[in-house]
Amino acid sequence: MISQTMGRQVLLLISFLSVSPVCGQVSYSVPEEMSIGSLVGNIAQDLGLSVKRLKTGKGRVYSGDNRDFIELNTERGLLLVKERIDREALCGETTPCALHFQIVLENPMEFYSVTVEITDINDHSPSFEKSEIKFIISESANVGAKFDLERAADLDVGTNSLQSYVLKPSDHFLLKLHNQADGTKNVEMVLQKPLDREKKELMSLVLTAADGGEPRMSGTMQILITVLDVNDNAPVFTMPVYKGTVTENSPKGTIVTSVSASDADRGLNGKITYSITNTLDDVRQIFEVNEESGEVRLTGGLDYEKKKHFQINVRARDNGGLTDSCKVIVDVVDKNDNEPIIKIMSKSAIISEDANIYTVVTMINVQDPDSGENGKVRCYINDNIPFLLKSTSNNFYSLVTDSELDRERASEYNITVSCSDEGVPSLSSSVTLTLQISDVNDNAPVFERSSYEAYIVENNTPGLSIFTVKATDADWNQNARVSYILEDSSVNGVPVSSYVSVSADSGVIHAVRSFDYEQIKDFRFHVKAQDGGSPPLSSNVTVKILIQDQNDNPPQVLYPVQTGGSVVAEMVPRSAEVGYLVTKVVAVDVDSGQNAWLSYKLQKATDRALFEVGLQNGEIRTIRQVTDKDAVKQRLTVIVEDNGQPSRSATVIVNVAVADSFPEVLSEFTDSTHDKEYNDNLTFYLVLALAVVSFLFITCLVVIISVKIYRWRQSRILYHSSLPVIPYYPPRYSDTLGTGTLQHVYNYEVCRTTDSRKSDCKFGRAASQNVLVMDPSSSGTMQRIQDEKSILDEPDSPLQVRNRFFL
Repeated sequence: MISQTMGRQVLLLISFLSVSPVCGQVSYSVPEEMSIGSLVGNIAQDLGLSVKRLKTGKGRVYSGDNRDFIELNTERGLLLVKERIDREALCGETTPCALHFQIVLENPMEFYSVTVEITDINDHSPSFEKSEIKFIISESANVGAKFDLERAADLDVGTNSLQSYVLKPSDHFLLKLHNQADGTKNVEMVLQKPLDREKKELMSLVLTAADGGEPRMSGTMQILITVLDVNDNAPVFTMPVYKGTVTENSPKGTIVTSVSASDADRGLNGKITYSITNTLDDVRQIFEVNEESGEVRLTGGLDYEKKKHFQINVRARDNGGLTDSCKVIVDVVDKNDNEPIIKIMSKSAIISEDANIYTVVTMINVQDPDSGENGKVRCYINDNIPFLLKSTSNNFYSLVTDSELDRERASEYNITVSCSDEGVPSLSSSVTLTLQISDVNDNAPVFERSSYEAYIVENNTPGLSIFTVKATDADWNQNARVSYILEDSSVNGVPVSSYVSVSADSGVIHAVRSFDYEQIKDFRFHVKAQDGGSPPLSSNVTVKILIQDQNDNPPQVLYPVQTGGSVVAEMVPRSAEVGYLVTKVVAVDVDSGQNAWLSYKLQKATDRALFEVGLQNGEIRTIRQVTDKDAVKQRLTVIVEDNGQPSRSATVIVNVAVADSFPEVLSEFTDSTHDKEYNDNLTFYLVLALAVVSFLFITCLVVIISVKIYRWRQSRILYHSSLPVIPYYPPRYSDTLGTGTLQHVYNYEVCRTTDSRKSDCKFGRAASQNVLVMDPSSSGTMQRIQDEKSILDEPDSPLQVRNRFFL
């Protein structure tokens, strides 16, 4: 298997936390330079997760600012190499070298910390910056004289790094190594046998550097030595190690420290020049040493977060070629120059308002590259919002709900996460998260009023809009869509739906029928407002409809009773005094209010100076003393008006007989009644005869025109044909001299009645319509009736007296 061939080592450490979304931590170890797609580890198995959980949770790798060298295969639950990993480019000399990232899952939100250690392989051979180096050494150089050589560099670490040096040939010189505090070795070439320029002026040596890897790798450098005379004193530094400090981001030209060396020789052999001998690192790009003064200056930018310490190797050389070396240790001082970096690992843009408390909304990673107090970060969110920022582990935070959410109070939250370090001055950064609250149907519709009252005037048109009920729902969208429903109930045993209807969308209440105040004055019903949520919520309201009266009924006269043809007479004795109560007109109005307030007026009277009518009570009284000159028959027309707008009225005719005895009254009313009937009947029959004649005339005219047109059309047809002409006449058609169009037979009837001397023609009416009604309480009057029975029994008699008398 791949894991066996690469010698993969897996360290699994899972720690379960009770509240935090950090559920565990796992570590792996893999060698560098693995091919893309190589297996790192079975993350699903090691964390105890199912492949289904990785899929549904949208598992992904979150690495912050680092490049994604590792990828997650959610189909198989494996961690695979995504890019070629070069340990030397990734970590340099830092050991151990590791990649740190998180596996992030959603629904619910949680993450797992993963550490992948990158182990070194022997993929770099030791190398020298220069392929050759030259020395000019005086022949008088003492045995034991030291010559500092350039060190080889190997980017590998551990056993794969540089392990040994070999100098060949070794006749005059011996190789000596000095271990440094940083783990490197200082290489010196030591003279072990005096030189003789006369024997050998030029010498060539080979310095070989080898590592301890498998297979073993090496690099070489050629050393060319020119032997000179004299100069027998080498430069000597005042200290073997110099120390200096410099603040990061210091400007170029800043003096870090100064080195100093002395040479006992005089003249040109005692002149010393300084140089930096660092080769493979970036010291020469950041520092320089003045060749004459030995001042070490800053020539590049320093970043504490990238490198905290520098070791500068400085060489002092005289003109005779003798050298000495020292080390300059430079410590970089951190400056609070980096603000916290806020990274959103995972977030939800929408959360339901019924979400449970402590529901994770967003996971945040905060990093500050500074160190010490400058790198300590504290994060917080804005106040007065139902959320809490919890620290789950080092530099990881979770934004969770802290209390119940209510979309009706706030449908959106702009949550500002601010992070500040503890440096002086403190640096901070912030990020704003916008969170939408989704609606839940938790509010029932609410009517604008607790109950409604509305008025409608009777005799309304069916379908008339009475008024509108209005309910609002604090929810949103479909949950706030209100429909109005008329609840089932009955009014006087009749379904309320036959009285009113409610528009489901607008809440407008319409009248289904025309109302009559005299039948129903008010009624109540219930309207339900229901929203469109699931399940729907509703509320009810009581509606009372009051019918307003309209002056649609005229007054009705209860007394005196108006019979079909009977004459009701009130008798007033001639001895009646002023104010004598003749009778009282009694009337009612079924309307209400001012529509039922009645007033009485005397419209017409035979003698207006004799009677008056009470405006409010309808009492008819005499206003003067009755005299013998007053006519026996008095006819009063009383009008009864209500107080509506417009007002309605009714009239009643009151016959008053001014007499002391009944026979006087009887003769007067008989003649009068007979004449009236005669005139009324005559008028009726004259109008009827005129209508019949007009109808017959129009009918005849239409028939004549139709016949003419028909005969003309027949003549046109016969004119164009050879057939004989045979005239055709409609049935019962009579043509007298070409002008007659009426039928042959017409019947006429002439009716004559008694007392026809007063008119040429008088049509009779039923005897019951010519009756004077008398009161039987008068014994004298009743005797008179019995004596005249023979007259009343005659079939042609126009008068028939009943044995009753109304007061």
